Amino acid sequence: KRTFKKCNQIAFYRRQKLLPPGKSLYRALLDSVTLSDENVKFQIIHEENKVLLQVEICEIEGNIFRLKIDEASPLRARYKVPDVLIKEPTTQRLFILQKEAGILVLSSVNEDYKVQITANPFQVELQSKGETVMSMNSNGLLYFEHLQPPPSDRYTENEEAASGSSKEKQEDLGLWQEKFGRFLDIKAHGPSSVGMDFSLYGFEHVYGIPQHTEALLLKNTSDGDAYRLYNLDIFGHKIHDKIGIYGSVPLLLAHKPNRTSGIFWLNSSETLVDITTKAAEVRVSAKQREVPLTDVRWMSESGIIDVFLLMGPTAFDLFKQFAQLTGTNSLNWSRYSTCTWEVL
Repeated sequence: KRTFKKCNQIAFYRRQKLLPPGKSLYRALLDSVTLSDENVKFQIIHEENKVLLQVEICEIEGNIFRLKIDEASPLRARYKVPDVLIKEPTTQRLFILQKEAGILVLSSVNEDYKVQITANPFQVELQSKGETVMSMNSNGLLYFEHLQPPPSDRYTENEEAASGSSKEKQEDLGLWQEKFGRFLDIKAHGPSSVGMDFSLYGFEHVYGIPQHTEALLLKNTSDGDAYRLYNLDIFGHKIHDKIGIYGSVPLLLAHKPNRTSGIFWLNSSETLVDITTKAAEVRVSAKQREVPLTDVRWMSESGIIDVFLLMGPTAFDLFKQFAQLTGTNSLNWSRYSTCTWEVL
């Protein structure tokens, strides 16, 4: 008998996987762009449900970019992770290079990096010296469940018959409650899952998102078994299993010969990560060339989208950037290591 859920038994994961790759239903409203010394803000809208989301992009000292997406007018404040960042990061002003024909291009202070926002469909590209390092929502998998009032439990006979299939669908998708074995999880405020896809150009080796009993090199998850960030104390855990164990660190590193980049997904709710590596045609120096492309899809049960893009470019730089945000580890001599030192 299995004690822990499989991926397809997690309701918010099933809901997000119903969204197929393709053209995003989100469109950026470039007329709403505001520029300040701290950030650039604008709104995006979902073409079907017409819910507005607020997007905030900023550059942080030390080759770090931050992207935040929240509801423009939520029913209540959505959860934001406290206590992880050692301080509010110091930002640098972004400059608008281009704003026309559905494209907004931002430049960093030293012009080493450019952020290109495409309005329809909404997509963000991060470029370094003319080369696209990574893009967001290029597969159209931005997912944001807006907060809603609970459905009424009181129905007339006609309404009951008409809503029967709708209630069954809600139960299957786990929108307001979710069952697993004898456990019942009531979602008092309803579904609030968020997710986004990232494409890493030229990268085929990705690492991180500990802790798992897996190899250092993260594997593709095309078998339907995503990496899970959810702390569990599992006695006798399996080797080469993507289920989480004692800790969760939502930091993924991508490495290639000339660059190391990272994605720090600041979300403390249960999170699943899909990874797919393939070959892709990209334009490099006016020529088409086939390069590896790794797609990483982050899916979290609640909260907002708050992601830091660590641009390296070396592995040492990347770890320094992560420490700049979250702090460094203290040097802790255990009794065992002290005794060993004395014996030596």
